Parts: sequence; structure tokens; C-alpha cells
Amino acid sequence: MSGKLLGNELAIVTGADSGIGRATAIEMAREGADVVITWRSDRAGAEQTAAEVEKTGAKAAVFQLDQRDSGKVRQLFDEVRARMGVPTILVNNAGMDGSGKPVSDTTDEEWEATLRTNLFGPFYCCREFIRMLDGSGRHGTIINITSVHQEIPRAGSAAYDASKGGLRNLTTTLALEVAEKNINVNNIAPGMVLTPMNQEAVDDPAARHRQVQSIPMKRAAMPEEIAHAAVFLASEKARYIHGTTIVIDGALMLFQGQGA
Repeated sequence: MSGKLLGNELAIVTGADSGIGRATAIEMAREGADVVITWRSDRAGAEQTAAEVEKTGAKAAVFQLDQRDSGKVRQLFDEVRARMGVPTILVNNAGMDGSGKPVSDTTDEEWEATLRTNLFGPFYCCREFIRMLDGSGRHGTIINITSVHQEIPRAGSAAYDASKGGLRNLTTTLALEVAEKNINVNNIAPGMVLTPMNQEAVDDPAARHRQVQSIPMKRAAMPEEIAHAAVFLASEKARYIHGTTIVIDGALMLFQGQGA
């Protein structure tokens, strides 16, 4: 696979059963990486992703993972090393959306589920990845999929906004800690993307038209547009990009201050 951006790399992409995770797994495979695909509730989706990865000539492995449990994360990394070797790319993509409830109506269980999925899980994965890669002599890349809502809050999404802001700050802290360990750490913060998290917009063109009016480009992103950025960040071309966020939002964040 010489000549490809990610030849001889092994990537773990969490939540790769659909959406951004699936697109990222496939694009990384096209650029030469073997890919570990994790899923929590959609095994069929994960296996479909694996089939697409294997069509590129890359190897694929599918693992169920509840990343809210640190023991299960540790088990995943141990199994990956035993079966495929030391992973060199980690894409923390798995996550869940907000409840749509105001803080006063949010239950302990809803708050904890979102934080454990969107922040604790990536923390556990980053910790195991760094421990496993340290001393291996290999370069490593961590890419955390955050959101424009790490910066711009939505009413009814306190847990989601807090988790994505926390993940952004986890990324910047890690960047300071691993800068001399030959590991790059960055965020990608998507705006609106046509994935199952925005299923209404995927299914209904009228709803999609309404929802994109606050986006200056007047369209949502496709998952592949996020995946292309992830491939670049994981490649040698991005080695000096460290501790930052690449925002992919069609200028949505710039629109927020207009008309005030």
C-alpha cells in the first residue's frame, strides 16, 4: 500500500457503524490503514462498514464496545493488540446527542449517560491508546470528534454541550502532555452533518431546507467531508498540527453573531 497516506497504520474508529465513523473508517482504509470498527448497538451497521473497508483491500475487525465502561475499553485495546498489533490512529467518534430537555428537567441518569458516552469514553480510549503506544517507537494520532457546540450552546443540550466542551479541553491538555511522545492530538468540530443524528434532515428535504438557513453555505456537510479531514490529520502531512480544532461547519459559527 505504498504511496497511500496511511500505509502500514492501524486505526481504531469508535462508533463506526454509521455516519461520520463509517465514512472515516472507509476513507482511512482507502488510504492504506487497517481499521478496527467498534459498535455498541448496531452490529449489522458495523459489519456493513467492515465489508466496505475490506473492498479497499484493507483489513477490518469488528468489536462491540460500551465505552462508558473503562474495563471494556481496556479489554478492547488488549484484544486489538493481540489480533492486529499496536494501534497508531485513534478516532473518538462514538457519541450521543442531547436530550432536548432544560437543565431543570434533566434527570441524573440522562446527564450521566451523555457525559459517560461523550467524555468519559473518549478519555478511557485516549488513556489506553497512549499507554499502549508509549515506547513502541511508532508515531500516533488521536482525533476527537467534538462539535461546534463545544463553543456555541443550544438550550436543551446542557449535557451534550458540556461533554463536547470537556472533550475539547481534554484534547488541548493531552496535546501538552504527549507533545514529546510522538503523538499528535486534535479535534474535528463538525456543524450539521447528514448522519443518523440528523435523521429528519436526511429523510425530509423540506426539513433539511429549514435547518440549513442558519448556515451561510446553505447546506449540511456529508460524512465524507469530515472523514477527509480526519485522514489528513492522521497523515504525515499534518505532523505539526497539534492541540487544535478544525471546524467544519460551512461558516455556521460565524453566523451566530450576525444580526445582533
